[in-house]
Amino acid sequence: MVYRKYGKRLFDVVISLLLLVVTFPMLLVIGLLLYFQNEGAVFFYQRRPGLREKPFKIIKFKTMTDKRDEQGNLLPDMERMTKIGSRIRKLSLDELPQLINVLKGDMSLIGPRPLLFEYIPYYTEQQRRRHEVRPGITGWAQVNGRNSISWEKKFEYDRYYIDHLSFALDMKIVGLTVIKILKREGVNQSDAQPMQPFRGTS
Repeated sequence: MVYRKYGKRLFDVVISLLLLVVTFPMLLVIGLLLYFQNEGAVFFYQRRPGLREKPFKIIKFKTMTDKRDEQGNLLPDMERMTKIGSRIRKLSLDELPQLINVLKGDMSLIGPRPLLFEYIPYYTEQQRRRHEVRPGITGWAQVNGRNSISWEKKFEYDRYYIDHLSFALDMKIVGLTVIKILKREGVNQSDAQPMQPFRGTS
């Protein structure tokens, strides 16, 4: 209870600040590459639901173009992915700017991933519980399959995390996240089998 109420936020601030300092040279290089690749657009911002569904703007490195079809609709993700963006996403480096979200208090290092507002009407009462905590950069669902598991299973893992939130579980998730990034296991969605939008439990 003490960790959930006080320790987790302290952990988030200290670790995210340290990570920003340590990775600053790499962030600067990536930013410069994207600046020239995307004609000045380095970051991608999108409105997402946070704690208690309060809206915030998530920050990521911009890895895709804004190319559209003749009707003005954005082309599929894989058709808009840039070469530099693809390499950045394979290493999950596009997520690093979210450390700023963590410092601001919009997110936590660990928690359910922030999804889209358009999904909320499709949630069951239990699935909607994922907003009882701050969304995270990584989480229990991410280290247990991420895009290789169903939406229902992801939400089960989210509920498990909320019910068992502790320093020990957070440390376990941190360790598993590092291992998965190094092994490149389940880090990004498959090109051939991308994750489909959530449209409710069947």
